[in-house]
Amino acid sequence: MGCVMIKIEIWSDFVCPFCYIGKRRLEQALEQFSHKDQVEVVFRSFELDPNAEKQGNVAIHEHLADKYGISVDEAKQMTANVAKQAEVVGLSFRFETMKWLNTFDAHRLAQYARQQGKLNEMAEQLFYAYFTASESIGDHNVLVRLAEKVGLDGEEVKRVLTGDHYAEEVRSDEIEASRLGVRGVPFFVLNRKYAISGAQPTEVFLQALNKVWQEEQTPSPLRTMATNDNGQCADGSCSVE
Repeated sequence: MGCVMIKIEIWSDFVCPFCYIGKRRLEQALEQFSHKDQVEVVFRSFELDPNAEKQGNVAIHEHLADKYGISVDEAKQMTANVAKQAEVVGLSFRFETMKWLNTFDAHRLAQYARQQGKLNEMAEQLFYAYFTASESIGDHNVLVRLAEKVGLDGEEVKRVLTGDHYAEEVRSDEIEASRLGVRGVPFFVLNRKYAISGAQPTEVFLQALNKVWQEEQTPSPLRTMATNDNGQCADGSCSVE
């Protein structure tokens, strides 16, 4: 019973609202899953906008308005709908104070945290910092403070961020995403047998967990179990209708 039987790999970005919502829905499903102690969750790197500025000088509503060719007021209506979805799973999204920014260093920090056995805690801190606390997760000082909150050594994190440490691991995840055909996030892969695209309802995750558990020893190609284009982010933006 001590052996990990199900491995869930999640390609996501820390500025993707549906990634945070999907994370919560998966966690709710795991709470109902009889074998949750035999599930390993691994966050994989995916950048929605590699060309975004590190510090984030563009308000999220301005970014969405520019991306979709709509007014700022229309962008606010779109994010209000997403915020309501977040509230259902206990999350508070403060779009009015968010800035669109580069997440490459945040992903490098997550990769380092994974090596230290703190990946899940670090991912939660990064999501919360961006969506609820409106912090700049492209700022090294912010990243160091968040890392220290999960028990990582601040000086070591500074060393990691100052250099190009874990850049190769981030790129490797992104290459793997491309190989698997990932076009948007969140994208969940269970035991490299099934894929779930988008922030699906909790019951979909639970059904997938039970199915994979039952078929764990049966080899099969990667198959998409569920997809939801309106609950996913891609190409530097999110579908938030």
